[in-house]
Amino acid sequence: MSIFKAYDIRGIVPDQLDEKMAYGIGRAFVTFLGCPSVVVGRDVRSTSDSIFAALASGITDQGADVIEIGRCDTPMLYFAARDSHAAINITASHNPKEYNGFKLCRENAIPISGDTGIKDIERLYIEGKFAEPAKKGKIIKRDALTDFIKFTRSFIKFEGVGKRLKVVIDCANGSGGLTYPHIFGNLALDFVPLYMEPDGTFPNHEANPLIEANLVDLKKKVLETGADLGASIDGDADRCMFIDERGETIRADIAGAIIARDLLKTHKGAAVLYDLRSTKAAAEDIEEYGGRPVQCRVGHAFIKQQMRENDAIFAAELSGHFYFKEHNFTESSAIALISILNLLAETGKKMSELAAPVMRYSHSGEINFEVENKDAILKTLEETYGSKGNMYHLDGLSVDFGDWWFNVRASNTEPLLRLNLETPNPQMLEEKKAELVKILSGK
Repeated sequence: MSIFKAYDIRGIVPDQLDEKMAYGIGRAFVTFLGCPSVVVGRDVRSTSDSIFAALASGITDQGADVIEIGRCDTPMLYFAARDSHAAINITASHNPKEYNGFKLCRENAIPISGDTGIKDIERLYIEGKFAEPAKKGKIIKRDALTDFIKFTRSFIKFEGVGKRLKVVIDCANGSGGLTYPHIFGNLALDFVPLYMEPDGTFPNHEANPLIEANLVDLKKKVLETGADLGASIDGDADRCMFIDERGETIRADIAGAIIARDLLKTHKGAAVLYDLRSTKAAAEDIEEYGGRPVQCRVGHAFIKQQMRENDAIFAAELSGHFYFKEHNFTESSAIALISILNLLAETGKKMSELAAPVMRYSHSGEINFEVENKDAILKTLEETYGSKGNMYHLDGLSVDFGDWWFNVRASNTEPLLRLNLETPNPQMLEEKKAELVKILSGK
């Protein structure tokens, strides 16, 4: 299986990705973009330092300078990459400790995906025929942390408003531990850190907040401390999931609607993107708050492009990615958390009370099915449901029947079909889910 994926480069070290490959990828990256410099950061994994050294050698041997910002989380890399020629973060995001990889950007932190360059970089790497530059590049160290912290904290409005809030933040020993103590420390806020010490072996639990088992300790700490909110941050801090004061998980589409509420107070009429798996309450509420809801497909490269096309102020994805125009149209888990804290302080409401109005429909969450013939099953779904509702193919197959809807989309990397559906009530949810599961299971 190729390590050159739809959205990044990622593999097990050293079996699938090693220093020699990192060197070649560095040369291929510069050859593809023709860039004079590359901002490079790295996460806290034990292999990131050696991978950085090899990648930097490849970049400089191909004639480009490396702007080294050191260990960082991905939002900090995106911030440092503003007005840059190109950027790479060495990270495997939420994957287990044995993985590492690269998130690639062209100018101004615009992502490079499989469709916009990763496959070209793979081809150049495999060919291995690189022109020798007139001179080699050099490594230039830069401190990006200070400005990044100042910028992120500029979104804070909760200090001195309402009661003093308490928040538990679980960084899962990932790269968020490099930035979150600086962002949320020394504020008029009771900040309860959990697994904040950076450790690329992730000794306490995997740094993936979409898996409920990884939220157990956070939920327990929220209840133990009587916190107003809990936040689970993934390995490179570009995703987060929220826990309310009762220890209940808040789906990311619900959290996205709450964040939009905060942002639209000062951006009336602005576009807000929501991915097509999200509750239709998100679109309804965006419009009610004075925004312009725009549905988008899944995947950060597509969302960032669509945000720029619509000049959107914000986008939310069911996987826990939250994107902000002011953050260069890229993800920031910290700004997402700050926005929710702002609303908690301003309204005096509990997190569960902010979420309840958006949870007015019954949503399945994402259900995965291992299938051998994705296309045949999608065709069956089209033939069964297509004429009964509004069918469209923004991302996979979607059919909207007015009172309920479903989407089925294929995984980019696995033999999976992913189902999301929503109905007016739990009884109808179970009925429609049973119908769809029968088809998706090939029965």
